[in-house]
Amino acid sequence: MESFGVPWPPLNEGILYRDDLPATFPTSSLLDFYCTKYKHSAPREGWQQRILNGQIMVDGEVVEKLDRYVRAGNQLTYHRLPWTEPPAPWMLEILYEDDHLLAVNKPSGFQVLPGGLYQQRTVLTQLMWRYTSAADTQTQMQTRSCVPSPVHRLGRGTSGVLLCAKTKVVKSKLSVELAKGASLQVSNVAEKHIVKIYRALVVGIIDIDETFIEEPIGMISYPGVLKGLYAATPEGNIKTAFRF
Repeated sequence: MESFGVPWPPLNEGILYRDDLPATFPTSSLLDFYCTKYKHSAPREGWQQRILNGQIMVDGEVVEKLDRYVRAGNQLTYHRLPWTEPPAPWMLEILYEDDHLLAVNKPSGFQVLPGGLYQQRTVLTQLMWRYTSAADTQTQMQTRSCVPSPVHRLGRGTSGVLLCAKTKVVKSKLSVELAKGASLQVSNVAEKHIVKIYRALVVGIIDIDETFIEEPIGMISYPGVLKGLYAATPEGNIKTAFRF
């Protein structure tokens, strides 16, 4: 089967964070705004240095003065400088493709969408690189006029089939079918909906054919994920059960 992918560059391109100040915003210094809204991103000294470095723009103009004030209606843009993201796979195997749908085999360790420390090293980036740079002939432009969009997510550590839609109509229909499939019991997979079935590796000897695991699910901290992720935890408040 065909595979595609481009090796990751040493540094990503950084990120642009934009803030549009609402009509009710009170006049404030630029430094105070960032120190208040993004106080967990850097201490005051850090935001001072970012302003002096020219990393912040107000209405499209770079600001390098600490005494700059901002007010309602201003658009602020902070440019986070490029950095080296953690290691990640970069090759994707095509399982199926036509003018409407792309199905790829996502390897473990490959994040689907930007988040946390992974802003460039994602499946979405590789799709954008392939379906924008490859459109250099009339034929390719006709068949690859749209960058495929992932219809669902697979956890970074999960490998498996990832469906990507080439049109908004297809993405909408697949999303509906996935939602219907998520409400089915495993015994009903014969129904014509898309059903995600996970396989897990376990340690030890299982002496029963079927069991239920009931654990509360909640948010826990996880390296590289800013807001953490959902997992089994005694502090969780989401009740769920898994049949094996």
